[in-house]
Amino acid sequence: MRKLPYVVSKISFPNGKIYIGKDIGEPGHSLRYFGSWDNLTVEADFTTDQLRDFTLRKEILFESADKLAVSAKESELIRLYKSNDPTIGYNRTHRRRQTIE
Repeated sequence: MRKLPYVVSKISFPNGKIYIGKDIGEPGHSLRYFGSWDNLTVEADFTTDQLRDFTLRKEILFESADKLAVSAKESELIRLYKSNDPTIGYNRTHRRRQTIE
């Protein structure tokens, strides 16, 4: 069995929103792992009928044998793709703090 690299992937949902996530499991990324978004948030965007026939697309954006490099790239790509903006994606980290004037 060959060792797969660690990866950062972009998951695309049927509504056009995205999720950027990393897979640093051992012995490398899993073909079955699709991220750890908040299920309730995603489910709220779809009807019951839409959830019955649901297709996700998983794109590997970055891969490395270095876990720290993968973690850094994940943060960079969340900001680049703006997947932390609720109108664009399902990432809930790397949110901009609102300032009170």
